[in-house]
Amino acid sequence: MWRSYQETTPRPPFTGVHQPLRIGVLTHIRFAVCQPFAGGLESFTHDVTLGLRARGHAVTLFAKAGSAAELAAVAMPDEDLCRHASLSSAYIAEHHAYLKLMQGIDDHGFDVIFNNSLHYVPVTMASLIRTPMLTVLHTPPFFEMSHALRGDRQSGRFSTLSAANARKWSDLVPQCTVIPNGIDLHSWHPVANVGEHALWFGRLVPDKGAHLAIDAARLAGVTLRLAGQVVDDEYFRQQIEPRLGPGVEYLGHLQRGELAAELASAAVALVTPCWEEPFGLVVAEALACGTPVAAFDRGAMRDLISDEVGCLVPPNDVKALAAAIALARGKSRLACRARAEALWSQSLMLDRYQALLGDVAAQHA
Repeated sequence: MWRSYQETTPRPPFTGVHQPLRIGVLTHIRFAVCQPFAGGLESFTHDVTLGLRARGHAVTLFAKAGSAAELAAVAMPDEDLCRHASLSSAYIAEHHAYLKLMQGIDDHGFDVIFNNSLHYVPVTMASLIRTPMLTVLHTPPFFEMSHALRGDRQSGRFSTLSAANARKWSDLVPQCTVIPNGIDLHSWHPVANVGEHALWFGRLVPDKGAHLAIDAARLAGVTLRLAGQVVDDEYFRQQIEPRLGPGVEYLGHLQRGELAAELASAAVALVTPCWEEPFGLVVAEALACGTPVAAFDRGAMRDLISDEVGCLVPPNDVKALAAAIALARGKSRLACRARAEALWSQSLMLDRYQALLGDVAAQHA
C-alpha cells in the first residue's frame, strides 16, 4: 500500500511503465475543481485524477480549496486570491502560492509531477527540483510561460492537446508529445429524442464568442439554447443579455449530466472560438452525443471536425456560420458518435498519459 503524501522517506526508484506511480498533479487555482466545472481544464483535472487513481496510481492533487470531495485534494495556499480585488495583487498571491508549493514539492516523494497549472512558476523551477515533471501546454503561448521556457531555463518533458497547438509552441518546445483530450463516453452519449434547436455552451467570455453564435442562430432562424458560467460580468451584461429573448434562452451554468442531456437533444452545436482554441473539448462532447458541429475555423477546430461530422467557416463570419447551421444539421449523427469513439475516449487518453508519465519517471530514476 502506498504511503500518504505527507511521508518523506525515500522509496525505491521507478523501474517500468506498468509499475504504479506516485503522481503529484498541479492545476490552475483560480477555480475549485468541482461541478459545475468552470471550464475544460477543471473537467480534465477531475477526470484524469480519478482515472489514474482507478488504474492503481497514487495521485495527489493540489487544487483550490472547495474542490470536489472525491478528489481528496490538498488545498493550495491561495486564500489571498480571494481577498484581493486588483489584478496585480491576485497575480502576486498566485505567484507565491505556486512558489511555496514548488519549494517543498520534493518532500512528497513523487515519482513524477503532472503539471497542468498554466503557470510560469512550476516550469521555471523544474530545473531546480529533483522530481521529474511533465507539463501539459493547455493554451497557446502567452508571455509569462513563453519567457519561462526560453533558453537554458527549460526543463522537463512537455505535451499538448492537438497538433495545431503543438505548432504554436514549436519554436520554444520543438519536442512536444500530442495527447488529445478524452471524455467519458458513457456520460456523453446520444439520445432518442432530438429537437430542432441549436446549443452553445462554454465559459461566457469574449474569447468564446457566444454573442456571435446568437447572431448566427437568429440569422438562420434557429432557436438557440445557451449554457455556461458567467465569468466576465461586463461581457455578459453588454453582449449577451441584450441578445436574449424570443428564440434565445440562457440556461445557466449546468452540471455535467444536465449539459450532456441538453447537448444530445440539440440538432447542432455551435462552437465560436475568437482565439486560437488549443483543443475544443466542447467538440468532442458534442460529437460523442451524436450532435454535429458548426464552428469557426480557428485553432484546433480543423483537427477535430471532419466534413462527415460538421462544417467549418471563416473566423468571426456570422453569415457563413448561419448558413453552416443548416448544413451541419444534415450530418450523420452515427458518424459523429463513431468519430468520438475512435479518437477521444477517456481510456485512450489515460493510456497515453500513463505511458508518458511512466517514461518521464523512468528516465529520471
